[in-house]
Amino acid sequence: MDELIIKSSKITAVQALGFKRTLYEAIDWNDRLIGIMGARGTGKTTLMLQRLKTLGLSGAEAIYLSLDDIYFTRHNLTEVVEIFTSKGGKYLFLDEVHKYPEWHREIKNIFDFNREVNIIFTGSSIIDMLRLPVDLSRRAVVYQLTGLSFREFLHYDQGVEFRKLSLTDVLENHERVAIDIIQQLKPLQHFSRYLSYGYYPFYKENTNTYHTRLEEVIKLIIEYDLAFMEHIDYQNIRKILQLMAILAEHVPFTPNITDLGKKLAMGRNTVIQYFHYLEKARLINNLYAGGKGYGKLEKPGKVLLENPNLFEALAISHPDRGSVRESFFVSQFLDGGHHISLHEKGDFEIDGKFVFEVGGKNKGFKQIAGLANSFIAADDLEVGTGHKIPLWLFGFLY
Repeated sequence: MDELIIKSSKITAVQALGFKRTLYEAIDWNDRLIGIMGARGTGKTTLMLQRLKTLGLSGAEAIYLSLDDIYFTRHNLTEVVEIFTSKGGKYLFLDEVHKYPEWHREIKNIFDFNREVNIIFTGSSIIDMLRLPVDLSRRAVVYQLTGLSFREFLHYDQGVEFRKLSLTDVLENHERVAIDIIQQLKPLQHFSRYLSYGYYPFYKENTNTYHTRLEEVIKLIIEYDLAFMEHIDYQNIRKILQLMAILAEHVPFTPNITDLGKKLAMGRNTVIQYFHYLEKARLINNLYAGGKGYGKLEKPGKVLLENPNLFEALAISHPDRGSVRESFFVSQFLDGGHHISLHEKGDFEIDGKFVFEVGGKNKGFKQIAGLANSFIAADDLEVGTGHKIPLWLFGFLY
């Protein structure tokens, strides 16, 4: 137990507190069981350690445990918690819970029988709390941590903090809001960097090797996380990697399930299931026409990479600018908690109410002429006018 306290104290001591994700303030830390889910590289461990450090408690009262630590190959979590609570322990910060066998069962029991203990845990975005064999969803308050928004990137990268905008702010007041922002910095100077490497916070460690590291993260998500959580065998994991490679070359992609089935030597339902796996792993976004179902056997109408940084990581040397724009636009809305679907005239429909075309600064309204609540999200535009809004400003929605 002492070695775990020493490890926890060392890693907490070096954790910086200067920049905190927006989610940090949104979490109600008074809840006794908190889950933070997200894809690899989005900063779950950092957020957890910041909370631990902010508490200012001793290692005997609050401890960080990574459940993939070799220590847990010869000890179980319940034993550790019994010792921890007997010495006055109050806060358990459990990282990478999905790597620990039967983690959900042990956490449930610890929660139920140790009323004095607060538990904060992190896990893969692939975990479906509603499908767990024990009822943690009723006990835990679960939050999703996404990658950095453009707004968070500017704070993290430039040290300039802006408020989060509602969609109403953007649609009704975008001219004034954009002018206020450009008085502090020039967003277009930073937007291209964000599209290239600003979504995952670990870019700051070395931008030169960022895309190589991100490529490794993608492989780990597919080869390890998906295989572990969904019990997919090695041969099928190779086919998922092959599907990801096909998507990377063709996004935005309108799936032809028959052709894909032939290329991958698998049936229609299996191909569609793989699209769902990749979306759960936060590597792609599957979009459907408004009013269509989203069942397991419903093929997506369009597939986009989950965020723009994935283009270079997947060795797309000259990605189509339109694809990058759409990937950014969709990711900012989905990560900001909005519903997005395909529209028969415009590119996208937001929350069943607003229609958007995404394009360059010279994009016209011809395609959406006459549609109520229709807008253009225009790239390479510093300040918009009327229903033409700068694309970068949608990066302030979370």
